Amino acid sequence: MAYETGDIARSAVLNDKEFRRLSEFVESEVGIKMPPAKKTMLESRLQRRLRTLGISSFAEYADYVFSPKGAETELIHMIDAVTTNKTDFFREPAHFDYLTKHALPHLTSTTGAGIKRPFMLWSAGCSTGEEPYTLTMVLSEFSELSTGGRFSFNIIATDISTKVLNKAKEAIYEEPKIEPVPMPLRKKYLLRGKDRTNPCVRIVPELRRTVIFRRLNFMDDDFGFRETMDVIFCRNVVIYFDKQTQERLLGKFAKYLQPDGYLFMGHSESIGGLNVPFKQVAPTVYKVVK
Repeated sequence: MAYETGDIARSAVLNDKEFRRLSEFVESEVGIKMPPAKKTMLESRLQRRLRTLGISSFAEYADYVFSPKGAETELIHMIDAVTTNKTDFFREPAHFDYLTKHALPHLTSTTGAGIKRPFMLWSAGCSTGEEPYTLTMVLSEFSELSTGGRFSFNIIATDISTKVLNKAKEAIYEEPKIEPVPMPLRKKYLLRGKDRTNPCVRIVPELRRTVIFRRLNFMDDDFGFRETMDVIFCRNVVIYFDKQTQERLLGKFAKYLQPDGYLFMGHSESIGGLNVPFKQVAPTVYKVVK
């Protein structure tokens, strides 16, 4: 069956049966909990996909998503529609202070990370790129001010949404988005666009080159990394998963961390009550135990 954009009802209703069908699929595919309270959210976000495809009901949409063609072409759009992507430059700034004042000095002195080999950092759930680009600024400043430029690093930034990854790769942001960036760093690391009717900035090329963007699903058994990380930032992501999924994911993070490596989580997240190989060293900052 072919679907084309057409004149369809703009208010398709998601009934309980189809909500369970779609929500269970979302949870199994990407780990995101979809309790009944999220029914209205799921309905409103997926209505746009129904309109784009020319589909008039959620039952028809579910049949399409679960078909071979839908699994190949629509699943990724569905995931883009249901995932939440909230991020800012220098969000939760205490984390960047701890990284600069404690984690980086410790790792460079004890393991030679950044000096004997490139320092490896993973921004897991990077959304539209504000977090990894904040980290490129922080690490570049550390390299210049603390090591005389001898500190080298690479950042891997991943997300399940291709839509936000494409935005992140462009590295172009509207001026209001850069308000949290300190003025000296704005002058140093941001290029101002020439179109003053639509004021935007772009991250400078030398910082863009330090970030590798990849699509990654936390539910995959193997993340495909050849590298092990010194630091993982995964903030305000695991809160969407149930306890069992959180434990499984954090166990994978531990596998990809160097001994003595750090995990930074969101301010509303905790490993309390979870059976995971981490110990807390600061609020929402953890070290792997191997």
